[in-house]
Amino acid sequence: MQHRIIVLGAGYTGAVAAGRLARRLHRDDVAITLVNTETDFVERVRLHQLAAGQDLKPRPLAEMFRGTGVRPRCAKVTGIDVDRRTVTVADGNGDAEELEYDTLVYALGSGWNDQGVPGVAEHAHEVSSRPGALRLRERLAGLDAGQPVVVVGGGLTGLEAATEIAEARPDLSVALAARGGLGDWLSDKGRRHLRKVLDGLGITVHERTAVTGVEADRVITADGRDLPSAATVWTTGFAVHPIARATTLETTGTGLIVVDGTMRSVSHPDVYAVGDAALVMGPGDKPLRMSCASGVPTAWQAADTIAARLTGGKVPSLTIRYYNQCISLGRKDGLIQYVTADDRSVGAALTGRPAAVYKELICKGAAWGVANPLLGMPARRRRVVRGTARTGSPAVSGSA
Repeated sequence: MQHRIIVLGAGYTGAVAAGRLARRLHRDDVAITLVNTETDFVERVRLHQLAAGQDLKPRPLAEMFRGTGVRPRCAKVTGIDVDRRTVTVADGNGDAEELEYDTLVYALGSGWNDQGVPGVAEHAHEVSSRPGALRLRERLAGLDAGQPVVVVGGGLTGLEAATEIAEARPDLSVALAARGGLGDWLSDKGRRHLRKVLDGLGITVHERTAVTGVEADRVITADGRDLPSAATVWTTGFAVHPIARATTLETTGTGLIVVDGTMRSVSHPDVYAVGDAALVMGPGDKPLRMSCASGVPTAWQAADTIAARLTGGKVPSLTIRYYNQCISLGRKDGLIQYVTADDRSVGAALTGRPAAVYKELICKGAAWGVANPLLGMPARRRRVVRGTARTGSPAVSGSA
């Protein structure tokens, strides 16, 4: 009997996990189902480009996984029962179906976080999802010259969104509201370059500005100022998908699934969590930040661990660390901030056109790896050890 593996979410981490499992496990021994709400793989790291009016290359999941043994399923996850080992999904017509699994890979990721600020949900736009980016794209296309756009949030997403919009629409009045100082986590070189680029694009920066409300035509700040805004872009952080908290999985107060070093749930050994959905400790005993740079290695670890436990192999151990932060500043400029293993900036940074090329290569490489799951790395498909096809119990001495 085949071992049933369900992967929830086909973002970078879910798609990578599914493809890597297909490389590692013999097709006759496993049934891998990849559940996703959209039929295409979405390059989330490029959604600010989509919002600014650029078109992204379509990547249908059915084409990506053709011939791999992975079965994409377009549906919305509406419920998970980790005690009965079932997932409830609904198709586009709202018809529900219950899927049974032996191993579950939870990769539902995160979405925008309105942080409870009044008016954000009603009046602000986001670039953490394709529907959100398309709504912002439509709104920006309808703005006349001179109208104001306010990007709230001075992190990586906010910087990329503000610079992309300002470069694509120099006729608009773009502002960035940051709770702290502009790029205050960057090196001196990084901060200088960032300020130079934003000044060159005509972006007004409101530093140390807390936003307390958003209305249809303005942003309200804690110090009583009103920032006029015909389109407000909210980029202050991400919140994990809420469905895990409704299960008996052990989660944090914010809904992250608590896992061990192999990405396995500490409460339910047949569940693995990867990417933004998991509480993963990195160097310095610090939680990894929500990012593609963090998520893809967790997908590698989970997939290789599942394969090892099913086939009687040695459970691998992967050290996840950081090397740099890649920030696009429009299509012609960028900033590569080099960091320590635990993500603290060092003095070195790559800037300008070379940084833009570097970031573009990183994005293209990540997308290529997802879109070509059987290329690049040699496939080592192993047979599942008899007795694990339904139970999923480890057949390896020393397995964590």
